[in-house]
Amino acid sequence: MDVSDCGGRRALVVGLGISGIAAALRLRQIGWTPVIVERSAARRSGGYFIALFGAGRAAAERLGILDGLVDRDPDGASYDIDRTGRRRPGFSFKDFPGRPWMMMRGDVEEAGFAALPSDVEIRYATVPTRIEQDAEGVDVTLATTGGRSATERFDLVVGADGLRSTVRQLVFGPDGKYRRRMNCMAVAYQLPRALPGHEQTDCVILMEPGRSMWTFPVKDQPPTVLLNYLTDDVEAEFTGPKADRVREAFGPEPTGRILGAALDALESAEHVLFDSVEQVHMDRWHRGRVVLVGDAAWCVTLYAGMGASTGMAGADLLGTMLARHPRSVSRALAQWEWHLRPAIGDLQGNGMQMRSLFVPANRVELVRRRALTRMLKMPVISRLFVPWQRKVASMKEMDFAHPDFAHPGPARPAPAPA
Repeated sequence: MDVSDCGGRRALVVGLGISGIAAALRLRQIGWTPVIVERSAARRSGGYFIALFGAGRAAAERLGILDGLVDRDPDGASYDIDRTGRRRPGFSFKDFPGRPWMMMRGDVEEAGFAALPSDVEIRYATVPTRIEQDAEGVDVTLATTGGRSATERFDLVVGADGLRSTVRQLVFGPDGKYRRRMNCMAVAYQLPRALPGHEQTDCVILMEPGRSMWTFPVKDQPPTVLLNYLTDDVEAEFTGPKADRVREAFGPEPTGRILGAALDALESAEHVLFDSVEQVHMDRWHRGRVVLVGDAAWCVTLYAGMGASTGMAGADLLGTMLARHPRSVSRALAQWEWHLRPAIGDLQGNGMQMRSLFVPANRVELVRRRALTRMLKMPVISRLFVPWQRKVASMKEMDFAHPDFAHPGPARPAPAPA
Protein backbone atom coordinates (compact mmCIF):
# COMPACT_ATOMS: atom_id res chain seq x y z
CA MET A 1 0.00 0.00 0.00
CA ASP A 2 1.26 3.47 -0.89
CA VAL A 3 1.06 5.74 2.15
CA SER A 4 1.49 9.50 1.96
CA ASP A 5 1.96 11.94 4.82
CA CYS A 6 -1.14 13.97 5.70
CA GLY A 7 0.04 15.19 9.07
CA GLY A 8 -0.81 12.13 11.16
CA ARG A 9 -4.33 13.33 11.83
CA ARG A 10 -6.79 11.08 13.61
CA ALA A 11 -10.18 9.94 12.26
CA LEU A 12 -12.95 7.95 13.90
CA VAL A 13 -14.66 5.52 11.52
CA VAL A 14 -17.98 4.21 12.82
CA GLY A 15 -18.92 0.86 11.28
CA LEU A 16 -16.90 -2.17 10.15
CA GLY A 17 -18.86 -2.93 6.99
CA ILE A 18 -17.70 -2.39 3.41
CA SER A 19 -17.89 1.41 3.59
CA GLY A 20 -16.16 1.60 6.97
CA ILE A 21 -13.32 -0.73 6.02
CA ALA A 22 -12.82 1.13 2.72
CA ALA A 23 -12.76 4.49 4.52
CA ALA A 24 -10.17 3.26 7.02
CA LEU A 25 -8.02 1.82 4.24
CA ARG A 26 -8.06 5.05 2.25
CA LEU A 27 -7.44 7.25 5.28
CA ARG A 28 -4.47 5.10 6.23
CA GLN A 29 -3.15 5.40 2.68
CA ILE A 30 -3.04 9.18 2.93
CA GLY A 31 -1.30 9.13 6.29
CA TRP A 32 -4.22 9.58 8.66
CA THR A 33 -4.65 7.41 11.76
CA PRO A 34 -8.08 5.76 11.58
CA VAL A 35 -9.75 4.24 14.63
CA ILE A 36 -12.68 1.94 13.83
CA VAL A 37 -15.55 1.29 16.24
CA GLU A 38 -18.12 -1.43 15.63
CA ARG A 39 -21.36 -2.10 17.47
CA SER A 40 -21.06 -5.89 17.16
CA ALA A 41 -18.93 -7.88 19.58
CA ALA A 42 -16.90 -9.36 16.71
CA ARG A 43 -16.48 -8.99 12.98
CA ARG A 44 -19.57 -10.32 11.28
CA SER A 45 -19.28 -13.24 8.87
CA GLY A 46 -21.52 -14.44 6.10
CA GLY A 47 -23.65 -12.07 4.12
CA TYR A 48 -25.91 -12.02 1.12
CA PHE A 49 -25.42 -11.79 -2.62
CA ILE A 50 -24.10 -8.53 -4.08
CA ALA A 51 -22.98 -7.21 -7.46
CA LEU A 52 -19.84 -5.18 -7.93
CA PHE A 53 -20.04 -2.74 -10.83
CA GLY A 54 -17.37 -0.63 -12.53
CA ALA A 55 -17.21 2.14 -9.95
CA GLY A 56 -16.75 -0.42 -7.19
CA ARG A 57 -14.06 -2.34 -9.03
CA ALA A 58 -12.15 0.85 -9.85
CA ALA A 59 -12.30 1.94 -6.22
CA ALA A 60 -11.27 -1.55 -5.05
CA GLU A 61 -8.22 -1.36 -7.29
CA ARG A 62 -7.17 2.00 -5.86
CA LEU A 63 -7.76 0.65 -2.35
CA GLY A 64 -5.49 -2.30 -3.12
CA ILE A 65 -8.08 -5.06 -2.68
CA LEU A 66 -9.21 -5.86 -6.23
CA ASP A 67 -6.77 -8.77 -6.51
CA GLY A 68 -8.56 -10.35 -3.55
CA LEU A 69 -11.92 -10.33 -5.34
CA VAL A 70 -13.21 -12.66 -8.04
CA ASP A 71 -16.37 -12.82 -10.12
CA ARG A 72 -18.32 -15.80 -8.77
CA ASP A 73 -21.02 -15.87 -11.44
CA PRO A 74 -21.40 -19.56 -12.43
CA ASP A 75 -22.96 -18.63 -15.80
CA GLY A 76 -26.02 -20.80 -15.32
CA ALA A 77 -29.53 -20.66 -16.76
CA SER A 78 -32.28 -18.28 -15.63
CA TYR A 79 -35.90 -19.28 -15.18
CA ASP A 80 -39.17 -17.61 -14.28
CA ILE A 81 -41.37 -20.11 -12.45
CA ASP A 82 -44.77 -20.35 -10.80
CA ARG A 83 -45.74 -22.26 -7.67
CA THR A 84 -46.47 -25.45 -9.61
CA GLY A 85 -42.89 -25.50 -10.90
CA ARG A 86 -43.68 -24.57 -14.50
CA ARG A 87 -40.84 -22.54 -15.92
CA ARG A 88 -39.88 -20.35 -18.85
CA PRO A 89 -36.63 -18.53 -19.74
CA GLY A 90 -36.12 -15.71 -17.28
CA PHE A 91 -34.37 -12.37 -16.94
CA SER A 92 -31.86 -12.50 -14.09
CA PHE A 93 -29.68 -9.91 -12.38
CA LYS A 94 -26.73 -10.76 -14.60
CA ASP A 95 -28.88 -9.76 -17.61
CA PHE A 96 -29.27 -6.23 -16.27
CA PRO A 97 -27.26 -3.55 -18.12
CA GLY A 98 -23.64 -3.31 -17.02
CA ARG A 99 -21.12 -6.05 -16.39
CA PRO A 100 -21.22 -6.67 -12.64
CA TRP A 101 -19.06 -9.16 -10.80
CA MET A 102 -21.26 -11.48 -8.75
CA MET A 103 -20.08 -12.28 -5.23
CA MET A 104 -21.03 -12.46 -1.58
CA ARG A 105 -20.93 -9.44 0.71
CA GLY A 106 -18.46 -11.29 2.91
CA ASP A 107 -16.04 -11.60 -0.03
CA VAL A 108 -15.61 -7.82 -0.17
CA GLU A 109 -15.45 -7.37 3.59
CA GLU A 110 -12.86 -10.14 3.92
CA ALA A 111 -10.65 -8.68 1.18
CA GLY A 112 -10.82 -5.23 2.75
CA PHE A 113 -10.21 -6.48 6.27
CA ALA A 114 -7.20 -8.51 5.14
CA ALA A 115 -5.69 -5.36 3.59
CA LEU A 116 -6.01 -3.26 6.76
CA PRO A 117 -2.57 -2.59 8.25
CA SER A 118 -2.03 -4.21 11.63
CA ASP A 119 -1.66 -0.83 13.31
CA VAL A 120 -5.27 0.18 12.55
CA GLU A 121 -7.12 0.04 15.85
CA ILE A 122 -10.52 -1.70 15.90
CA ARG A 123 -12.78 -1.53 18.94
CA TYR A 124 -15.71 -3.91 19.02
CA ALA A 125 -18.90 -3.58 21.07
CA THR A 126 -18.42 0.19 20.98
CA VAL A 127 -20.75 2.97 19.83
CA PRO A 128 -20.71 6.78 19.86
CA THR A 129 -23.22 8.32 22.26
CA ARG A 130 -22.35 12.01 21.89
CA ILE A 131 -20.63 14.02 19.16
CA GLU A 132 -19.69 17.68 19.63
CA GLN A 133 -17.39 19.64 17.38
CA ASP A 134 -15.70 22.95 16.90
CA ALA A 135 -13.57 24.43 14.13
CA GLU A 136 -10.50 22.43 15.17
CA GLY A 137 -11.85 18.97 15.92
CA VAL A 138 -14.57 16.63 17.15
CA ASP A 139 -15.15 15.36 20.70
CA VAL A 140 -16.80 11.94 20.66
CA THR A 141 -18.06 10.04 23.68
CA LEU A 142 -17.66 6.32 23.05
CA ALA A 143 -19.47 3.72 25.14
CA THR A 144 -18.95 -0.04 25.32
CA THR A 145 -21.57 -2.68 25.98
CA GLY A 146 -19.77 -3.29 29.26
CA GLY A 147 -20.79 0.16 30.45
CA ARG A 148 -17.47 1.97 30.11
CA SER A 149 -17.53 5.43 28.57
CA ALA A 150 -14.84 7.94 27.57
CA THR A 151 -14.58 11.07 25.42
CA GLU A 152 -11.85 11.36 22.78
CA ARG A 153 -10.73 14.00 20.31
CA PHE A 154 -10.62 13.40 16.55
CA ASP A 155 -9.91 15.51 13.49
CA LEU A 156 -12.70 13.80 11.50
CA VAL A 157 -15.62 11.45 12.11
CA VAL A 158 -16.79 9.14 9.31
CA GLY A 159 -20.24 7.64 9.79
CA ALA A 160 -20.26 4.38 7.86
CA ASP A 161 -22.84 2.72 10.09
CA GLY A 162 -25.57 1.96 7.62
CA LEU A 163 -29.21 2.76 7.07
CA ARG A 164 -29.94 3.29 10.78
CA SER A 165 -26.81 5.34 11.35
CA THR A 166 -26.15 6.44 14.91
CA VAL A 167 -23.79 9.14 13.64
CA ARG A 168 -26.51 10.56 11.41
CA GLN A 169 -28.98 10.72 14.30
CA LEU A 170 -26.47 12.35 16.68
CA VAL A 171 -25.26 15.01 14.24
CA PHE A 172 -27.97 15.52 11.61
CA GLY A 173 -31.18 14.73 13.48
CA PRO A 174 -33.94 12.11 13.69
CA ASP A 175 -34.25 9.31 11.14
CA GLY A 176 -37.67 10.49 10.04
CA LYS A 177 -36.12 13.48 8.31
CA TYR A 178 -34.05 11.36 5.94
CA ARG A 179 -35.30 7.78 5.55
CA ARG A 180 -37.85 7.11 2.81
CA ARG A 181 -39.56 3.76 3.01
CA MET A 182 -40.61 1.86 -0.08
CA ASN A 183 -43.17 -0.21 1.90
CA CYS A 184 -41.29 -3.36 1.03
CA MET A 185 -39.46 -6.01 3.05
CA ALA A 186 -36.35 -7.86 1.88
CA VAL A 187 -35.27 -11.21 3.31
CA ALA A 188 -31.94 -12.70 2.19
CA TYR A 189 -30.16 -15.89 3.27
CA GLN A 190 -28.23 -18.83 1.89
CA LEU A 191 -29.94 -22.04 0.84
CA PRO A 192 -28.50 -25.37 2.02
CA ARG A 193 -28.75 -26.78 -1.50
CA ALA A 194 -30.21 -26.10 -4.93
CA LEU A 195 -33.97 -25.74 -5.16
CA PRO A 196 -35.91 -28.88 -6.19
CA GLY A 197 -35.77 -29.57 -9.91
CA HIS A 198 -33.00 -27.03 -10.52
CA GLU A 199 -29.24 -26.96 -10.77
CA GLN A 200 -27.11 -25.11 -8.23
CA THR A 201 -26.08 -22.72 -11.02
CA ASP A 202 -29.65 -21.77 -11.96
CA CYS A 203 -31.19 -18.39 -11.21
CA VAL A 204 -34.81 -19.11 -10.24
CA ILE A 205 -37.38 -16.30 -10.05
CA LEU A 206 -40.97 -16.45 -8.86
CA MET A 207 -43.05 -13.29 -9.38
CA GLU A 208 -46.51 -12.59 -7.98
CA PRO A 209 -48.31 -9.31 -7.27
CA GLY A 210 -46.77 -7.85 -4.14
CA ARG A 211 -44.20 -10.61 -3.55
CA SER A 212 -41.31 -12.38 -5.23
CA MET A 213 -38.52 -14.89 -4.80
CA TRP A 214 -35.11 -14.62 -6.45
CA THR A 215 -32.21 -17.02 -6.16
CA PHE A 216 -28.68 -15.85 -6.91
CA PRO A 217 -26.21 -18.61 -7.78
CA VAL A 218 -22.53 -18.26 -6.93
CA LYS A 219 -19.64 -20.56 -7.68
CA ASP A 220 -18.60 -23.21 -5.19
CA GLN A 221 -21.59 -22.97 -2.85
CA PRO A 222 -25.40 -23.22 -2.80
CA PRO A 223 -27.33 -20.19 -4.04
CA THR A 224 -28.61 -17.36 -1.90
CA VAL A 225 -32.27 -16.40 -1.93
CA LEU A 226 -33.91 -12.98 -1.80
CA LEU A 227 -37.58 -12.80 -0.81
CA ASN A 228 -39.42 -9.51 -1.31
CA TYR A 229 -42.92 -8.55 -0.26
CA LEU A 230 -44.90 -5.34 -0.01
CA THR A 231 -46.51 -4.29 3.25
CA ASP A 232 -48.77 -1.52 4.50
CA ASP A 233 -47.23 -1.63 7.99
CA VAL A 234 -43.45 -1.88 8.07
CA GLU A 235 -43.25 -1.66 11.85
CA ALA A 236 -45.57 -4.65 12.27
CA GLU A 237 -43.17 -6.81 10.25
CA PHE A 238 -40.61 -6.58 13.06
CA THR A 239 -42.97 -7.70 15.83
CA GLY A 240 -42.94 -11.47 15.33
CA PRO A 241 -40.61 -14.30 14.29
CA LYS A 242 -39.13 -13.64 10.86
CA ALA A 243 -40.21 -16.96 9.40
CA ASP A 244 -43.81 -16.45 10.56
CA ARG A 245 -44.01 -13.01 9.00
CA VAL A 246 -42.60 -14.30 5.71
CA ARG A 247 -44.93 -17.30 5.56
CA GLU A 248 -47.89 -15.03 6.21
CA ALA A 249 -46.77 -12.71 3.41
CA PHE A 250 -46.50 -15.61 0.94
CA GLY A 251 -49.74 -17.30 2.04
CA PRO A 252 -52.40 -18.51 2.23
CA GLU A 253 -52.04 -20.36 -1.08
CA PRO A 254 -50.11 -23.66 -1.13
CA THR A 255 -46.44 -22.90 -1.61
CA GLY A 256 -45.61 -25.69 -3.99
CA ARG A 257 -42.37 -27.67 -3.83
CA ILE A 258 -39.89 -24.96 -4.86
CA LEU A 259 -41.12 -21.98 -2.84
CA GLY A 260 -41.82 -24.36 0.03
CA ALA A 261 -38.18 -25.48 0.06
CA ALA A 262 -37.00 -21.87 0.14
CA LEU A 263 -39.32 -21.02 3.05
CA ASP A 264 -38.27 -24.16 4.94
CA ALA A 265 -34.62 -23.12 4.56
CA LEU A 266 -35.38 -19.81 6.24
CA GLU A 267 -36.25 -21.65 9.46
CA SER A 268 -32.67 -22.92 9.89
CA ALA A 269 -30.62 -20.29 8.05
CA GLU A 270 -27.60 -19.15 10.07
CA HIS A 271 -27.42 -15.58 8.71
CA VAL A 272 -30.62 -13.81 7.69
CA LEU A 273 -31.08 -10.27 6.43
CA PHE A 274 -34.62 -9.24 7.37
CA ASP A 275 -35.17 -5.55 6.80
CA SER A 276 -37.31 -2.87 5.23
CA VAL A 277 -36.26 -1.44 1.88
CA GLU A 278 -35.53 2.26 2.25
CA GLN A 279 -33.52 5.08 0.77
CA VAL A 280 -31.76 7.91 2.57
CA HIS A 281 -32.13 11.41 1.13
CA MET A 282 -30.15 14.28 2.63
CA ASP A 283 -29.44 17.84 1.55
CA ARG A 284 -25.88 17.46 2.88
CA TRP A 285 -23.76 14.44 3.69
CA HIS A 286 -21.34 16.37 5.88
CA ARG A 287 -21.57 18.86 8.70
CA GLY A 288 -18.39 20.46 9.94
CA ARG A 289 -15.90 17.64 10.50
CA VAL A 290 -18.48 14.84 10.43
CA VAL A 291 -19.21 13.03 7.15
CA LEU A 292 -21.50 10.14 6.23
CA VAL A 293 -20.53 7.48 3.68
CA GLY A 294 -22.44 4.64 2.02
CA ASP A 295 -25.91 3.65 3.22
CA ALA A 296 -25.69 6.10 6.12
CA ALA A 297 -25.58 8.95 3.58
CA TRP A 298 -27.51 7.82 0.52
CA CYS A 299 -28.67 4.16 0.58
CA VAL A 300 -29.56 3.52 -3.05
CA THR A 301 -31.30 0.21 -2.01
CA LEU A 302 -30.40 -3.32 -3.03
CA TYR A 303 -32.63 -2.92 -6.11
CA ALA A 304 -30.07 -0.57 -7.63
CA GLY A 305 -27.38 -3.19 -6.98
CA MET A 306 -24.86 -0.46 -6.21
CA GLY A 307 -24.59 -0.45 -2.42
CA ALA A 308 -21.13 -2.01 -2.21
CA SER A 309 -19.87 -0.09 -5.24
CA THR A 310 -21.02 3.33 -4.01
CA GLY A 311 -19.78 2.60 -0.49
CA MET A 312 -16.25 1.85 -1.67
CA ALA A 313 -16.27 4.61 -4.28
CA GLY A 314 -17.40 7.22 -1.75
CA ALA A 315 -14.79 6.16 0.79
CA ASP A 316 -12.04 6.11 -1.84
CA LEU A 317 -12.86 9.61 -3.08
CA LEU A 318 -13.11 10.92 0.48
CA GLY A 319 -9.47 10.07 1.07
CA THR A 320 -8.46 11.57 -2.25
CA MET A 321 -10.12 14.89 -1.49
CA LEU A 322 -8.64 15.04 2.01
CA ALA A 323 -5.21 14.50 0.48
CA ARG A 324 -5.84 17.20 -2.16
CA HIS A 325 -6.91 19.71 0.49
CA PRO A 326 -4.69 18.88 3.47
CA ARG A 327 -5.12 22.30 5.09
CA SER A 328 -8.91 22.39 4.99
CA VAL A 329 -11.16 19.51 5.97
CA SER A 330 -14.21 21.63 5.17
CA ARG A 331 -12.95 22.32 1.65
CA ALA A 332 -12.16 18.63 1.11
CA LEU A 333 -15.63 17.52 2.23
CA ALA A 334 -17.36 20.15 0.10
CA GLN A 335 -15.44 19.07 -3.00
CA TRP A 336 -16.07 15.39 -2.20
CA GLU A 337 -19.84 15.87 -1.97
CA TRP A 338 -20.04 18.14 -5.02
CA HIS A 339 -18.23 15.50 -7.05
CA LEU A 340 -20.40 12.54 -5.93
CA ARG A 341 -23.92 13.95 -5.81
CA PRO A 342 -24.91 13.74 -9.51
CA ALA A 343 -24.00 10.05 -9.82
CA ILE A 344 -25.59 9.10 -6.51
CA GLY A 345 -28.76 10.97 -7.48
CA ASP A 346 -28.97 9.02 -10.73
CA LEU A 347 -28.47 5.72 -8.93
CA GLN A 348 -31.13 6.49 -6.34
CA GLY A 349 -33.57 7.18 -9.17
CA ASN A 350 -32.60 3.88 -10.77
CA GLY A 351 -33.20 2.08 -7.46
CA MET A 352 -36.77 3.40 -7.37
CA GLN A 353 -37.38 2.32 -10.96
CA MET A 354 -35.95 -1.16 -10.41
CA ARG A 355 -38.35 -1.95 -7.58
CA SER A 356 -41.07 -3.06 -10.01
CA LEU A 357 -38.64 -5.49 -11.66
CA PHE A 358 -37.81 -7.10 -8.31
CA VAL A 359 -41.30 -7.11 -6.80
CA PRO A 360 -44.28 -6.00 -8.93
CA ALA A 361 -46.85 -4.12 -6.86
CA ASN A 362 -49.86 -5.39 -8.84
CA ARG A 363 -50.90 -7.43 -11.86
CA VAL A 364 -50.28 -4.53 -14.23
CA GLU A 365 -46.62 -4.32 -13.17
CA LEU A 366 -46.35 -8.10 -13.29
CA VAL A 367 -47.66 -8.28 -16.86
CA ARG A 368 -45.35 -5.41 -17.85
CA ARG A 369 -42.34 -7.22 -16.41
CA ARG A 370 -43.20 -10.48 -18.15
CA ALA A 371 -43.61 -8.65 -21.45
CA LEU A 372 -40.24 -6.94 -20.97
CA THR A 373 -38.59 -10.29 -20.23
CA ARG A 374 -40.00 -11.84 -23.40
CA MET A 375 -38.98 -8.88 -25.56
CA LEU A 376 -35.42 -8.83 -24.19
CA LYS A 377 -35.09 -12.50 -25.13
CA MET A 378 -36.17 -11.81 -28.74
CA PRO A 379 -33.12 -10.78 -30.85
CA VAL A 380 -34.98 -8.44 -33.21
CA ILE A 381 -37.11 -6.63 -30.62
CA SER A 382 -34.33 -6.52 -28.03
CA ARG A 383 -32.41 -4.14 -30.29
CA LEU A 384 -34.99 -1.48 -29.51
CA PHE A 385 -33.82 -1.52 -25.90
CA VAL A 386 -30.15 -0.98 -26.71
CA PRO A 387 -30.19 2.80 -26.00
CA TRP A 388 -31.78 2.20 -22.58
CA GLN A 389 -29.35 -0.60 -21.80
CA ARG A 390 -26.38 1.57 -22.75
CA LYS A 391 -27.62 4.43 -20.58
CA VAL A 392 -28.07 2.24 -17.50
CA ALA A 393 -24.79 0.41 -18.13
CA SER A 394 -22.94 3.72 -18.39
CA MET A 395 -24.47 4.88 -15.12
CA LYS A 396 -23.26 1.77 -13.27
CA GLU A 397 -19.97 1.13 -14.98
CA MET A 398 -18.48 4.65 -15.04
CA ASP A 399 -15.75 5.41 -12.53
CA PHE A 400 -17.60 8.39 -11.03
CA ALA A 401 -15.34 8.40 -7.97
CA HIS A 402 -12.24 9.12 -9.99
CA PRO A 403 -11.17 12.62 -8.89
CA ASP A 404 -10.83 13.80 -12.49
CA PHE A 405 -14.17 12.40 -13.66
CA ALA A 406 -16.49 15.00 -15.21
CA HIS A 407 -20.11 13.97 -14.74
CA PRO A 408 -22.14 14.35 -17.97
CA GLY A 409 -25.04 15.99 -16.10
CA PRO A 410 -26.00 19.67 -16.01
CA ALA A 411 -23.51 22.31 -14.94
CA ARG A 412 -23.23 22.67 -11.18
CA PRO A 413 -22.08 25.67 -9.17
CA ALA A 414 -18.76 25.32 -7.42
CA PRO A 415 -19.16 24.24 -3.80
CA ALA A 416 -18.54 26.46 -0.81
CA PRO A 417 -16.82 25.05 2.26
CA ALA A 418 -19.18 23.81 4.99
